[in-house]
Amino acid sequence: MIHRTIPAVQGPDLSLQSCWQEQLRSVITCPQHLLQILGLNATDLGYSEEALGAFALRVTPAFVARMEHGNPRDPLLMQVLPHQNEMRQQDSAQWQMDPLAESHYRAAEGLIHKYRGRVLLIAAPQCAINCRYCFRRHFPYEENAPSRKEWQQSFNYIREDSSIEEVILSGGDPLVLSDRQLEWLIEEIENIEHVKRLRIHSRLPIVLPARLSERFNRRLSMSRLQSILVIHANHPNEIDEEVCCALRASRDAGITLLNQSVLLRGINDNCDIFTMLSNKLFECGVLPYYLHLLDKVKGASHFQVEKSEALTLYNKLRAQLPGYLVPQLVEEIPGADSKTVIA
Repeated sequence: MIHRTIPAVQGPDLSLQSCWQEQLRSVITCPQHLLQILGLNATDLGYSEEALGAFALRVTPAFVARMEHGNPRDPLLMQVLPHQNEMRQQDSAQWQMDPLAESHYRAAEGLIHKYRGRVLLIAAPQCAINCRYCFRRHFPYEENAPSRKEWQQSFNYIREDSSIEEVILSGGDPLVLSDRQLEWLIEEIENIEHVKRLRIHSRLPIVLPARLSERFNRRLSMSRLQSILVIHANHPNEIDEEVCCALRASRDAGITLLNQSVLLRGINDNCDIFTMLSNKLFECGVLPYYLHLLDKVKGASHFQVEKSEALTLYNKLRAQLPGYLVPQLVEEIPGADSKTVIA
């Protein structure tokens, strides 16, 4: 693996960069460089070269700038650093490479049709950040990266099923696409008469907020489709002023903003943390949407919070917050007709 060395992050001045593509090209892929920035020693963190080989490190400087210098338990760092726990040999057979059985629902190359009325397009095969708990960390992106010509098979599939009213762009992360690529996809979807809604799932508004550019907001505001942007924040420390300003601009453009989180042991399995997160999100114009139990993907078992613990946390959260700030606690069960609501 070739690691790119970049200058040390000096705080939130990254917001002064005008080109989000430039920031994307500067993602940190070298663990030693990341730890040097944070003033940490790999031997004190459980860092694992073997885990790095199984799933590469990727993290944006903007996200690193929000990590606490010298803190080996920083909740943002723990989401991205390859750890020896990922290589646990005692993982049982329930921890799978494809925990949601998505391979069974592939209707065309890059197209997953799992639930009635909506389909998911794997719009991009890469992310700006590799979250260690990602349920698609083993996903065969090389088999789901169609060319523009091959995309027509997916569009034809959607066109022939009038029950499909919503198209979801996912990945990878769809917002790593250039504006031109993204606009082409949106236009193709707009040309399918019975599709009413476009939903985009992305971590970039959190880890690279400059991506929510004026051009992006304008294109979605002009669409005949109702536009929903589902972001992914797990901890209140992930949201700084730059993130909040970017989200408010998208909200002001008429885009519906929702957040989904994953419940992660040692990172956010705490009622006060989620109370802070929900309040911060709402200040930025985002409604909490889902709180997911961890998908049982191989390599992530050390993040698991048991269902009974999750219910206890959830009931405390309901007592702390108004109902509209309490996300639904859900898990995804392969073969079910929808996500399963736990509470």
